[in-house]
Amino acid sequence: MDIRASLSLAAAACILMGQNVKAQTLEKMNWFNEPSEWNIAEGKLSMHVTPKSDYWRISHYGFTVDDAPFYYAEYGGEFEAKVKVAGDYKVRFDQAGMMIRIDHENYIKTGIEYVDGKYNLSTVVTHHTSDWSVIALEKPVKELWIKAVRRLDAIEIFYSFDDKEYTLMRNAWMEANHPVKIGMMAACPDGDGFNVTFSDFSVKHLPDKVRTDWLKANAE
Repeated sequence: MDIRASLSLAAAACILMGQNVKAQTLEKMNWFNEPSEWNIAEGKLSMHVTPKSDYWRISHYGFTVDDAPFYYAEYGGEFEAKVKVAGDYKVRFDQAGMMIRIDHENYIKTGIEYVDGKYNLSTVVTHHTSDWSVIALEKPVKELWIKAVRRLDAIEIFYSFDDKEYTLMRNAWMEANHPVKIGMMAACPDGDGFNVTFSDFSVKHLPDKVRTDWLKANAE
């Protein structure tokens, strides 16, 4: 076998290995509040959202709940996370999107939330107590991309309808230099559950900004 053939076989093996790693990404993640019905196929996570489930702490409503499905992996440092969400929303407060979580008192959930017959871009930021911000959409959307960028002690949250043009919807504080759980979340506070599919989930490491700036300022 000549060297070109050897290189071709090595390259093919690397491609197959890369495909296998990519295909296994979702399978290697973990459940917090696993729903009774879910499936992973062709790089997509589908689930029937647990009825009467949600994430919220104390403020305005006076209750705390932490029991909705969340499928996650844990990451340290700074990153860019992205996911595509498509749901069959039915009743008030049906919601699906991304969650970034340190613990039960510190998390961000963001995505689509169905409220009073309208689709809303929704973000809940919780640090002991929860707050809620919404942007009402003019018409229903079949699918939505959510992107979160962690830099220093901030999480920037963006949305897109085409995975090309992204618009900032929230900038929220989260403790820097602390590992977080990142993944796909859905909740159904009022209803009997609904179907949702997540796809194209990815987390990309970003070089630490403080270290990068220091290296530039102290270059040899």
